[in-house]
Amino acid sequence: LKLRAISFSNNSCYLPPLRCPAIAHFEPHDGSPECYLIHGGRTPNNELSSSLYMLSVDSRGCNRKVTLCCQEKELVGDVPSARYGHTLSVIHSRGKTACVLFGGRSYMPPTERTTENWNSVVDCPPQVFLIDLEFGCCTAHTLPELTDGQSFHVALAREDCVYFLGGHILSSDCRPPRLIRLRVELLLGSPVLTCTVLHEGLTITSAIVAPVGYHEYIVFGGYQSETQKRMECTYIGLDDVGVHMEPREPPQWTSEVTHSRTWFGGSLGKGSALVAIPSEGNPAPPDAYHFYQVSFQKEQDGEASTQGCSQESTDFEDSAPLEDSEELYFGREPHELEYSSDGEGDTYNEEDEEDESQTGYWIKCCLTCQVDPNTWEPYYSTELTRPAMIFCSRGEGGHWVHAQCMELPESL
Repeated sequence: LKLRAISFSNNSCYLPPLRCPAIAHFEPHDGSPECYLIHGGRTPNNELSSSLYMLSVDSRGCNRKVTLCCQEKELVGDVPSARYGHTLSVIHSRGKTACVLFGGRSYMPPTERTTENWNSVVDCPPQVFLIDLEFGCCTAHTLPELTDGQSFHVALAREDCVYFLGGHILSSDCRPPRLIRLRVELLLGSPVLTCTVLHEGLTITSAIVAPVGYHEYIVFGGYQSETQKRMECTYIGLDDVGVHMEPREPPQWTSEVTHSRTWFGGSLGKGSALVAIPSEGNPAPPDAYHFYQVSFQKEQDGEASTQGCSQESTDFEDSAPLEDSEELYFGREPHELEYSSDGEGDTYNEEDEEDESQTGYWIKCCLTCQVDPNTWEPYYSTELTRPAMIFCSRGEGGHWVHAQCMELPESL
């Protein structure tokens, strides 16, 4: 397993490392390129984000060198508040495309905060937000069937329907085994939303979803209670009739996976997923994880069967620490992998080195910047060894400054 740094194009905005954001895969549709939509999440200083980012491939070079483009989408109308632990789904109805945002948690409103509960979080109101990706218009919808907010649930979309599975309700501290079907009709006037609550879902939170076919998934991982992981697997199929769920034999979990207190991961596409287990010990090694690849294979009768876990990898010499619980995957053509540097023949190529002069990820300070090194405040720093970002308000609209560009001493 190799985690490689990815460069961003010059026209990219800054994308902070977010925890528990809502991520949706936007497939190529009507001329629109493939991209990922990222909304909300926690920043490293525990602030909540309300931004919507669109992440797409800007260019691809040899040896799997990929340049991404990140753009922030301006939202207007009933803009969803900052939150985390929610879901974002892409639906298609009557030739139109929209995003469905639901659930999540946020900090308690300022009017209700006291010294004791200043950092307390609450479930967001049970509203459904529709986001028009073309114009960024947001509309909020309140449905009588949705009486409680929920977080860390699973959302599966097919055409104009979204299925919400599992989740945790903070106010009652429960994980109800319910299944919610939301149908969205994008009419010429106002959209029509129809909600149906089905009581045959799963008691699960923070689950991992691995696609195994056309609108076919294996749901595994996550938790069934505050202190108990869910070790079972469930097959879910979406069709014109509705949703079908069947239990599946789980993989042969290793002892490290079975006895671990926490686990997380994400889909790798094509019936496989990556699971990370934080390393334990006394003292526990920093930024160290056991990685497992769980593979699912379709049998000849069309149903999915589970396979075993691959051996874990603990080689972190060339790997960056895994900071987020979601994995982003952009498909590559077979001819692009022909001369990849993975496997045998993995030799050094100076073209793989990131050209900092051609990347806009760290925005350098302008010549007219007059930031006072004695009064600046860092935006945040994820680690002591990583310089902070500084916001300079001089100039039109201000700009971000990388601390190293100011040649500040490490002590300062």
